[in-house]
Amino acid sequence: MVTSRPALFLDRDGVINVDKGYVSRIEDFEWVDGVAETIAAFNQRGWYVFVVTNQSGIARNYYTEADMHALHDWMQVELARAGAQIDRIYYCPFHQEGENAAYRKDSFDRKPKPGMLLRAMSDFPVKREQSMMIGDKEADMEAAKAAGIAGFLFTGGNLATFAEWTLAGFEDGNRG
Repeated sequence: MVTSRPALFLDRDGVINVDKGYVSRIEDFEWVDGVAETIAAFNQRGWYVFVVTNQSGIARNYYTEADMHALHDWMQVELARAGAQIDRIYYCPFHQEGENAAYRKDSFDRKPKPGMLLRAMSDFPVKREQSMMIGDKEADMEAAKAAGIAGFLFTGGNLATFAEWTLAGFEDGNRG
């Protein structure tokens, strides 16, 4: 029998990496302070860790899905070196105003819609009522609410400090 576990959902740009606008190359990627520590701490608690990220740069022809996958693969390797593991990265390459016709559409996965979060909860045995989202935009908070989980708005600084503070309040009944 598979035991369900809580999940930490993280936005990418602005939470995992400094948001410089459509980051798609390793040389442009800058970690937010405390990311590896945050992910490792939640791994050690037995939580799932998921990334849910809008990647409209693909629809806008700024970079390809292959470019994004290469960056995500590199992220996973770097995190593993620090003892941290993301269970799965969910992404939405679509945008209704995209230049690339193959990706020009409205999508239930594009935050503020909850598609990516709901898919993670379908793919893994997640305890929804004990799960939370950390994002840097109101769209992340709306997606969390629509998916039935707590959302916490990260405005910068050290992610590990923010996540520990958030978790303490969350466990005390502050549901975002």
